[in-house]
Amino acid sequence: MTVNKKKIDKSASWLREELAKTNQAKAFGKLEQAAGLFAIAAHYDKRKKLIVLDLANGSSFSFPPHLAEGLAGMPESLIAEFELTPMGTGLHWPKLDADLSVQGLLAGIFGSPNWTMRGHLAKAGSVKSTVKAASSKVNGLKGGRPKKIKAEVK
Repeated sequence: MTVNKKKIDKSASWLREELAKTNQAKAFGKLEQAAGLFAIAAHYDKRKKLIVLDLANGSSFSFPPHLAEGLAGMPESLIAEFELTPMGTGLHWPKLDADLSVQGLLAGIFGSPNWTMRGHLAKAGSVKSTVKAASSKVNGLKGGRPKKIKAEVK
């Protein structure tokens, strides 16, 4: 039986790389645990209508479910049925197929970038002011919004 030295070298190289990644992940996990930025308990407060996280560092964090992607507009009965991930780094709603990370929540991230941007844009478009109202009245007296004119192509 002949042994292919190149295959063994390649396998050993891959193994060293994977072990290095594992060691990096372990170091990151220890740092994360030392900071206490993971949840040790979580529940839905029906009276206040908030999801409450108790963190390992002794602090608490709560947020209204309507801010979170996958939870907005859902009935309380489904919102209240969630689990804390084993390491305390996330929340999971099995019936809603929704997941949120504790670190993301603490950073004010309540969903994907598209979800977050959609919320900001909706708020920006619904801003009301006296200046905006006066401008609308003036435009209305002029016949409303000007019609778009198609440019002629030469």
